[in-house]
Amino acid sequence: MRRYLSRPEQIELLPYLGKWLVLASIVAVPAGSVSAFFLIALDRATQWREAHLWIIWLLPLAGLGAGLIYHRLGKAVDGGNNLLIDEIHDPKKVVPLRMAPLVLGATVVSQLFGASVGREGTAVQMGGALADQLTHVFRLACEDRRIVLMAGISAGFAAVFGTPLAGAVFGLEVLAIGRMRYDALFPCVVAAIVADQVCLAFGVHHTHYAIAHVVPIGAWSVLAVVLAGIVFGLAGAAFAKAAHGFGAWVKRRIAYAPLRPLAGGVVIATAVWALDAHRYIGLGIPDIVRSLQEPMQPWDFLGKMAFTVLSLGTASRAGRSRRCSTSARRWATRWLRCWACRSRCWRASASWRCSRARPTRRSPPR
Repeated sequence: MRRYLSRPEQIELLPYLGKWLVLASIVAVPAGSVSAFFLIALDRATQWREAHLWIIWLLPLAGLGAGLIYHRLGKAVDGGNNLLIDEIHDPKKVVPLRMAPLVLGATVVSQLFGASVGREGTAVQMGGALADQLTHVFRLACEDRRIVLMAGISAGFAAVFGTPLAGAVFGLEVLAIGRMRYDALFPCVVAAIVADQVCLAFGVHHTHYAIAHVVPIGAWSVLAVVLAGIVFGLAGAAFAKAAHGFGAWVKRRIAYAPLRPLAGGVVIATAVWALDAHRYIGLGIPDIVRSLQEPMQPWDFLGKMAFTVLSLGTASRAGRSRRCSTSARRWATRWLRCWACRSRCWRASASWRCSRARPTRRSPPR
C-alpha cells in the first residue's frame, strides 16, 4: 500500500479526477433536469395528439411558425448537431444558449402536430448548449472546453434515453466513428450516470423493451446476427442518404426556409389522411414494443422511413436515432419472415445496432 501511494503519478491523478468529477456533475444536473421536462412534455404532447387525430391538419401552420422562429431567432444555431461537432473539432465561440429552448420547443411542437421526428438530436443539442455555458463561467481552456462539450452530449443522450453507457460512448465517439478521446472517458461516464439519475429523480419512466427469449449462441444464431447487422447497416445508410438528398432537393426548390416545413406539413398531413398512416408519425414507440413481440408488415419500415425523410427533409428539428431504430426493427421482422426464423436474438441485435446511431457532418439541418 505504501509503495502504491508513493508513486507520483497516482497522486498527481487525484486533482484531475476531482476537477472532472465536479465539472461533469455540474454539466449533468441541468442536462438531466431539462431532459426530464422534455420527456414529460413529449409524453403529454403524444397523448393529446393520439386523442385528437384531427390536429394533424394544423401541422403545416405549426411548421410555418417553427420555421419563422428559427429564421428570425435561430440562424446562429441552425447548424444543430453539426455546430456542436464543429465546436468540438475547432473551438471558436460559445454555443448560444438559445439552442436548447429552440430545439426543445420545435421537437415538442413537431410531436404534438404529427411530424415523424425523434429525440436524439434534441438531447445532444440541449446537453451541448447547456454544457458550453460553463466556458465563460470557469474560463475553460480550449482542450477542457472540448471535453465539457463531449460530457454535455453524453449527459443529454443518457438522460433522454435512459442509457448511461450508450450515452458515454456516444459522446466519446462524436468526432469520428470508431475513434475515441480517452482523456474524456471519465468526464463522459460521470456526466452520463449523473444526468440519468437526475432525470429519474423527477419521476421519469423510460420505456422498457422486453425480449422474452434469447436463443443460445451457435453457428446459425451468430450467422443470423451477422447477416442482420449487414441489413441494418444498409437500412441506416439508405435512410441517411435519402434524408440528406431530399433535404438538399427541398432547399433548391424552396429558397425561403420557413416555407419548407409548411410545404412538408401539407404533404405529411395529406398522406396520413389518405393512407390512414397515423402509426407512422410521432415517436413510434408502440410499434417498437410490438416489433419485439411479433413480426411486422413488410412495408412498415418503408412507411416509417418515408414519413421521417419527409419530416427531416423539410426542416423539422429533431433527432433521428429513434427513427432509425423503428425502421430497423420493422426491417428485422420482415427479414425474420424471409428466413423463417423468429428468434428474439435478431430483434435484440437490431436494438443494439441502432442504439449506436450517431449524427454525421453530412446530415441535413435539423
